[in-house]
Amino acid sequence: MYFAALLARTEDGWEASDTELDDVETLSDLSDLAREAAAEAGAEDDTILVFIEQEDAWFGVVRIDGEEDPRIYVSDAAAAARSSYGEILLTDELLGKAPDGSDAVDDLDALDLDGTEDGEPDGEEASDDEEAGAEVVPPGPLGDSAVLADLGVGEKDLLTLDGADALSEIADALGASEVLETVR
Repeated sequence: MYFAALLARTEDGWEASDTELDDVETLSDLSDLAREAAAEAGAEDDTILVFIEQEDAWFGVVRIDGEEDPRIYVSDAAAAARSSYGEILLTDELLGKAPDGSDAVDDLDALDLDGTEDGEPDGEEASDDEEAGAEVVPPGPLGDSAVLADLGVGEKDLLTLDGADALSEIADALGASEVLETVR
């Protein structure tokens, strides 16, 4: 079960709205959706937070300030990678991939550092994930852990939150718990 909400900071405080992510396929789509919702709330130039969680498995926070690029934090990247909504947040940049889509590790693998020729086995068997071409996503937190620091949730605090009640704790620190609960 997923939960997604938008929090827009206005002159009158935080406004929350639940949101459907069914038509969202990329981070750009998510950013556009958040900016449209903020414009409707009269907060288009203010801070917008997108909260996404999958039960107790993982949560993500996307922060959009005006026209700046979104800042992302994901509590457990490996768990999020197994989720269609999590995949939206796990951009190439966040995963440390080169902009052209190549993986820095793949580039290093292409170098002939062990003396073997391309296509010649090096004595190690590839894992099933590597053979299938699956991406390996690191477990644990990933992204900008300071994403909410200026709003009252420091890096250390954010890193210690787990999936259970994390978004409620963040909203409480922001002074937005009541408005978040209205859309839960």
